[in-house]
Amino acid sequence: MFSFIFTAFVLLRTVLAVKYSQYILAPSSRTITPASVYNINGTVQNAKAQTATVGNGSTTFQDVSAVTYDMGKNIAGIVSFNVDTVNGDNQFIGVSFTESSLWINSDGCDATADAGVDVPLWFQVKPGSYTADKKYQRGGFRYMNVYHNSTGSVALSQLSVHFTAVSQLTENQMANYTGYFHSSDEKINRVWYAGAYTNQMCTIDPTTGDSLVHLGAINSSSHVTELVTWWNNYTIANGSSVLVDGAKRDRLVWPGDIAISGPSMIVSTYDIDTIRNALDSLLVLQNRTTGQLPYAGTPFNKNGPSFSFTYHLYSLIDIADYYQYTGNLTYLRENWDTFKFGLSWSLSQIDKSGLANVTSPNDWLRFGMGGHNIEANAIFYYTLNRAISLANTLNDTTVISNYTNAATAIKSSANRLLWDQSSSLFRDNETTTLHPQDGNVWAVYANLTLTPSQNSLISHALHSRWTPYGAPSPEASNAISPFISSFELRAHILASNPTYALALIRTMWSDFMLDDPRMTNSTFIEGYASSGELHYAPYTNDARVSHAHGWATGPTSALTLYVAGIDILDAGGEVWQMKPYPGDLETVEAGFSTAVGWFEASLKQTSTTAGGGMMRVQQFNFSAPVGTSGSLSLPDPGCAGSMSVVETSGRAQQRTVNINRAGGNGNGTRVEVNGLVGGDWKVNVRCADASGSSNSNGTDSGASMDWVMGWLFAVLALVI
Repeated sequence: MFSFIFTAFVLLRTVLAVKYSQYILAPSSRTITPASVYNINGTVQNAKAQTATVGNGSTTFQDVSAVTYDMGKNIAGIVSFNVDTVNGDNQFIGVSFTESSLWINSDGCDATADAGVDVPLWFQVKPGSYTADKKYQRGGFRYMNVYHNSTGSVALSQLSVHFTAVSQLTENQMANYTGYFHSSDEKINRVWYAGAYTNQMCTIDPTTGDSLVHLGAINSSSHVTELVTWWNNYTIANGSSVLVDGAKRDRLVWPGDIAISGPSMIVSTYDIDTIRNALDSLLVLQNRTTGQLPYAGTPFNKNGPSFSFTYHLYSLIDIADYYQYTGNLTYLRENWDTFKFGLSWSLSQIDKSGLANVTSPNDWLRFGMGGHNIEANAIFYYTLNRAISLANTLNDTTVISNYTNAATAIKSSANRLLWDQSSSLFRDNETTTLHPQDGNVWAVYANLTLTPSQNSLISHALHSRWTPYGAPSPEASNAISPFISSFELRAHILASNPTYALALIRTMWSDFMLDDPRMTNSTFIEGYASSGELHYAPYTNDARVSHAHGWATGPTSALTLYVAGIDILDAGGEVWQMKPYPGDLETVEAGFSTAVGWFEASLKQTSTTAGGGMMRVQQFNFSAPVGTSGSLSLPDPGCAGSMSVVETSGRAQQRTVNINRAGGNGNGTRVEVNGLVGGDWKVNVRCADASGSSNSNGTDSGASMDWVMGWLFAVLALVI
C-alpha cells in the first residue's frame, strides 16, 4: 500500500510543470542519435548524416576508416544501425565506446577491468539492420567510435543508441523530477542537476550488472596485451531497477556509495524503489553467524574482498536513511533484527581503549585502514546515534543503554587519543602522523567533536589543503575523492562555513568535474589526482576510472538539505526543520516530494553595511505538508531587530522573535523558532536600522503549491 500510494502521488505530481526543467539532462527520448562528429580518420563520406542536426542519408566508410561521434553528454545504451550497401567480401563494422575523450583510440573502448582496454563490438555485415545484444549495452559513454577495418566499403544509416538507464521509466517519465533547485549562481545550479542525472545513469536494470568475468584473473599488476572482453548480464538484485556505484563500472551495489547517492536521489527523483532494491540485495547477504554485512553486492562478494568495517556500517546507515526519508515503518521493523545483529558485531570490536579496533583493510580504496582508525570510529559513532533514534522510534528499550555507553566511550577516547591540537585535525590512528580527510570530515559530520570551535578548526585546516582542483585525501596518496569530498561539504556547512562548501562545489564540481574538456560535461567522475590529471591513485589503469559515479553526487543533497535548508528529520518528513545555510548566495530555492507530501523553501539575502558587510537573510518562505510539525533556524542577521513568522493560510498564529545584536555576531549563531506546524510560512527579518529593514512583500509560491498538492491528496484519498 505504501508503494502504491506514493506511486499515485508521483503520477499526480507530474501534472504540475517541473520547475527549472531547462537544467534537466535526462533525455526526452530513449532513441538517441549522435550530437556531432568529433573526429574522422581515413575516407568517410557524409559522416554528419548520422547526427541529430542532419538525421538522414548514408555514411560511407571506404577502406580502413573511422568516425568518432560525440553524443553530447554521457549516455548508456545499445547501439543500432542499418547497412545500406556493401562493397567487398567479409566486411565488418566495429563500434567502441568511451566516456572521456582521452581514451578515444583505434583499437577499443575505455576500460572496465584492472588492466587493458575493452574490446569493441564487431558486426560482420551485409545489407540489413543490426542491434547489439543486450549484454553489450555500454553503461556509460559520451563518444562512440564507428570503424571499418579492411579494403572495400560499407554504407550505413540510422545510427542510434537505445538509452537503457532508468529502464523502469517510460520516455515521458525520465525528466519528470520530483524535486528542483535554483540559486543566484549558475555554476551551483548546473552541479545540482548533473548530480541528479549521474544517479539516473547509475540506475540500471538489475539483470544488467557487470559479470566481472576477469575479477581475480586480471589485476592492477597484470600486463595485458589483448583486448579485454566484457558483458553486462549478471542479475544483481530483484525488482525492475537498482542503484549501482557507476554506470560503466562496476555496475554493482556498494553500500558506501548509497550513503551519498541515496539522499541525492531522494531530493531529485525520489526513486525509493531503486534504493530499496539495492539495499535489499545487500541485507540478504548478511552472514547469519557473525552478523557481518558485505563489502559489496553480488557477484563481487563471491570473488572479491568480502568485508569492510566501514561499509558494513554504511549498510546500517542506509537502512536508517531509507526510513528517515520514506517513513516506511514496516520496512524498518522487518529489518530491525538485521540492523541490531550487524551492530552487535561492530560493538564486539571495541577494545579496552574505548575505540573499535579495525582489522579489515577494505574501505573506499584509501590506504592504511586499520587499528583505532578515526574515520571508522567516527562512522561507528554516527551509526550508534542513528541506532538510538531508531530504537526510540520502535520503542526498543533493550539496546539503548548499550548503544549510548558505546557512543560515549568512542567520543571520549577518539578526542583523547587521536586529536592533534597542533594541526587542528585528528590523526588517522595513534601510530601515524597522517591527518586524513575522511576521518576529519566524518568527525564533524558525526558530531564526534567536543565543541563548535573544534569543528571550525577542522574546517579551516581542511580548507587550507585544497588544490586548484579540489580537496585532497592524503590517506589515498592525495587523490581527490568526490566521495569523501561530498562528506566534506556537509562538514564545512555544519562547522558554519557554508561559503567553503559552495567554493568547493564551484571549484571542484563545476569548474573541473563538469566543465573540463576531458570530462563528460554532464556526469561526475569517480576520482582523480590533485594535480588535475585523470589518474586515480587506487588504480593503475586510468582508462578504467568511471565518469558517472553516484558517490560523487553529494552536492545535490547538500544543496537541498543544507544550503536551502529543507531538513527531513524523521519519518519521511513528519518532523522537519527548516535550517538554511545560504553562504554567499543571494537567492536559493528548492523543493521536493516525499511520501508525506511536498516541501519547499525559498530564501533571499543581501549584503549590508549594517552587518559589517556580511550576507543577511531578508526573507525566507517555506511550505511543509499539513499535519506535520517542525522548527525554523535562520542565520543570525548580525543586527538588532525582529523576525516575523507568519503562516499565510491562518493555520497558526503569527510569531515574532526579537533579535538581540549582543547575543550573536552573525558567524555561526542562529535565530530559532520551535513548535511550528505544516503549512505555508513567510518569514521576514527586520533590522532596527532603516537600511536593513526587509521587504515584506514577496511572492508566496509555496502556498499555491501546497494548496494544489492538498487538493490532489484529497482526490487521491477519495479514489483509494
